[in-house]
Amino acid sequence: MKIISKEEAIKLIKDGDFVGTAGFVGCDVPETLFTTCEEQFLATGHPCDLTLQFSAGIGDSKTKGTNHFGNPGMVKRVIAGHLGLAPRLGKLISDNQTEAYNFPQGIVAHMWRAAAGKKPGVLSKVGLKTYVDPRLEGGKISAQTKQDLVKVVEVDGEEYLFYKAQKPNVALIRASTADEAGNLTMEREGVICEIFDVAGAAKANKGIVIAEVERLALKGSLDPRNIKVPGVMVDYVVVGDQDKLMQTNGEYYNPAYTGEVHIPLGEVAALPMTERKVIARRAAMELKPGYKVNLGIGMPEGIAAVAAEEGFGHTLTMTVESGGFWRRTGSWWQLWCYRQCRSDDLSGRYV
Repeated sequence: MKIISKEEAIKLIKDGDFVGTAGFVGCDVPETLFTTCEEQFLATGHPCDLTLQFSAGIGDSKTKGTNHFGNPGMVKRVIAGHLGLAPRLGKLISDNQTEAYNFPQGIVAHMWRAAAGKKPGVLSKVGLKTYVDPRLEGGKISAQTKQDLVKVVEVDGEEYLFYKAQKPNVALIRASTADEAGNLTMEREGVICEIFDVAGAAKANKGIVIAEVERLALKGSLDPRNIKVPGVMVDYVVVGDQDKLMQTNGEYYNPAYTGEVHIPLGEVAALPMTERKVIARRAAMELKPGYKVNLGIGMPEGIAAVAAEEGFGHTLTMTVESGGFWRRTGSWWQLWCYRQCRSDDLSGRYV
């Protein structure tokens, strides 16, 4: 592993490379690397004609995250599970300036694992008879997208979709700490995304892995139980710019998002009385002690705050769209969901 500058890192990305990355809205995003990549492209025209693959939405619906790749000529193909937070990429797609595929988010995550295991792809019933089915659109979302990356196969008399595993030769990932051997930990990240799978996919295909981190540590000083990506899978480490090492789109660091502290339910302020609260409260009244609840983005975000206000939030087990799973305690999910509802600004709504 070698510690290099952000400029040196981006010069390792060649025209036509397949770049894999991971993140969830503003979490785990290698923002320094993304920003520098855009800056070098605008200054020199390179790297260009990239293929970019990611699963969850990465961005702020404005300029951050994968929006940095939304320049004509910078990408020739996009494979993604969520593009709603990257309107600049969306414009390239709608203007027919890049090939683009929109596959189910979980399928894209499994595609990374398949590539890391040198498997041909992912077999799944997810997407059958939807726009992802090649008998309809095959997940293609721009007019110039022609190649089929998914096909229908039959196994034991049943139909499945087969998603071909893609082979990145560059992985751009984000972690909290790297030691001198390249081992990565994520103790300051609010979500643990599929960085191990993205790194594995690149390494299995003789590619390079570039990790952006907040800080460096002495070799051997990290608790091996906390290492999310071992150093043998990391080629280069870049210490990111301080102003780009945000834990979310809205905050630099909140210890509640890592489970370092649990927010008392009494600190969760009540939602303002709007139509959103009325709907959230009506849904919350359907819940009973012991229920397991998954909260998605949008109206469901207010349910946890209502449950806290009504005094029964501690009796529920709640999960969130990004995969976090918490027991029936006064943990940070109530505040997390409340924070998303309280702001008209997207940077405050999402973590």
